[in-house]
Amino acid sequence: MSQRLAFVGAGMMGGTLIAGLLAAGRQPADIVAVENRAERRSKLSQEYGIEAVAEMSAISGAEVVVLAVKPQAVDAALAELAEQLPAEAVLVSLCAGISCSRIEDALPAGQPVVRVMPNTPAQVGAGAAAVSAGSAATTEQTELARDLLQTVGTAVIVPESYLDAVTAVSGSGPAYLFLVAESLIESGVNLGLPRDIATELAVQTIFGSATLLRESGTHPALLREQVTSPGGTTAAGLGQLEEYRVRAAFAAATRAARDRSVELGG
Repeated sequence: MSQRLAFVGAGMMGGTLIAGLLAAGRQPADIVAVENRAERRSKLSQEYGIEAVAEMSAISGAEVVVLAVKPQAVDAALAELAEQLPAEAVLVSLCAGISCSRIEDALPAGQPVVRVMPNTPAQVGAGAAAVSAGSAATTEQTELARDLLQTVGTAVIVPESYLDAVTAVSGSGPAYLFLVAESLIESGVNLGLPRDIATELAVQTIFGSATLLRESGTHPALLREQVTSPGGTTAAGLGQLEEYRVRAAFAAATRAARDRSVELGG
């Protein structure tokens, strides 16, 4: 029997998860969304066929409540949830940087909380998410949250202490790779390629390389070596990337993102 699911806030990531759940066979009648914005409620109802309302009381009877509001709206949402959340329901938080303990402190004692760090490729069913249990969440509830996120990609269970690093790697990672794509495209244009051709080649190269890396199970260093002939064109290009310390730049970027995640959580 499927669980009754309630979404509190349903922005981009909440809507992505709803779409993934429906694609995986969940029935619209099993899902309700609580959303303040009238235009968003209308869109959710029309696009997904689910019930979308403004009243927090709609979460009554839900076994899983997904909190998908912006971090600055968390405290207000939790204040309402504390009065309406069913005692047996697990709260799954998609709110970046908000710790399980902060959420638990705002809810009745013993309320199960699971924190999730998703990323934007979930929009196309290729997300990478990490799931962490709060102090009162059971193994079964944590696995349930993981299973929900696996409808839109890959999800792994990790200690909450990992989530700031997860945010830096997979949460922010798409932006790093979009910057790589943008740079490859612009470089191609500067070398004389028409923009549409540079775009098609760069995007397919990134997609194909990621697919090869995943499906081959080969370490990326070995795949890189397979492309790099001694004294060849790739060796010349990689030499410039090393000279400009691209590895160090990625290390610095992930450290900065991790540190910012810690600051936001505090």
